[in-house]
Amino acid sequence: MEIKYDLELERAVEKIKKENAKLVCIQLPDGLKEKATEIAKYLEEKTNCTVIIWLGSAWGACDIPVLDVDLLIQWGHSEWDAL
Repeated sequence: MEIKYDLELERAVEKIKKENAKLVCIQLPDGLKEKATEIAKYLEEKTNCTVIIWLGSAWGACDIPVLDVDLLIQWGHSEWDAL
């Protein structure tokens, strides 16, 4: 059985465009890290941003990497509406 997730990528694209973000970091839980390059490519193609992928820990909303980026987008296992 294959489980598919709705990563709401169009919502992320809208947020990147709204913020006019040029450098975006994406942070994913371990189960989604294998899709990181696919997600980054999609976001870069739909916007004019550069995406960096945070491969460190991702223990939830409290585990935010300190980086000099325009926007940080986190994906997790639970719905949390911060966009």
